[in-house]
Amino acid sequence: MSANGDHDGVHETATGFDGVAATYEAARPDYEPGVVSRLVERLALAPGRRVADVGAGTGKLTRRLLATGAEVIAVEPMAGMREQLAHSVRDDRLRIVAGTAESLPLEDASLDAVTAAQAFHWFDGPRALREFARVLRPGGSLAVLFNRRDLTTPVQAALDDLLRPHRGDTPSWARHEWVDWLAKSPDFGEPGTTSAPWQQQLDIEGLVGRVASVSFVARLDERTRSRVLAAVRDVHERSSRDDHGRVALHYTTELWVLPRRDP
Repeated sequence: MSANGDHDGVHETATGFDGVAATYEAARPDYEPGVVSRLVERLALAPGRRVADVGAGTGKLTRRLLATGAEVIAVEPMAGMREQLAHSVRDDRLRIVAGTAESLPLEDASLDAVTAAQAFHWFDGPRALREFARVLRPGGSLAVLFNRRDLTTPVQAALDDLLRPHRGDTPSWARHEWVDWLAKSPDFGEPGTTSAPWQQQLDIEGLVGRVASVSFVARLDERTRSRVLAAVRDVHERSSRDDHGRVALHYTTELWVLPRRDP
């Protein structure tokens, strides 16, 4: 994502999110609470602090940041996601703005913290990190948060096999350029990391919604998309389910916190 305004400079596949924002909000998992607590502690979020949630989407992390009493600026390039966020999160301390990680509509040294949840792999990493450093005050920090799918578990592995042929060049957390970007940025110090296992319980419609919320699935032609979602139903029927008919999607919630290097 590399320019101001909806769709401008955003990876083409990401435009798929615009039409599935309500599905994304309903079907995507939250983050493991202990890891979120660690994020809040490391960023010292509290009333009087100011944080930007970049690539905020529908506000899965945004609402957790607001719970600290901090002022939150949600930066999101996709209009559909911003509209869903405004609909689902009502708080006087929240400001929602159009923008991208590489061109933040924010003043220099105006923030105590920046977060990027389930979003950093979409960014031009080096440019985004320079921009984060620009808007952070001395002593500020960046937190990068992600739910990594556990592909050693049967349901996640089956879904990965189903989706892989349709992924194309969609940016993925599984590709490791971001590791070097975070570790080698001249603008930030050595990252501290935290992780914890996490899972989401989904009935058949929830599992279909989870896959339907994937950017490149949303962009498939109707016939192919219908075939993929029918196959998701088959995955659910073949999988172990609890007494409520739900399958477990296993993740690891991962957190990186990087202090800004002061000039």
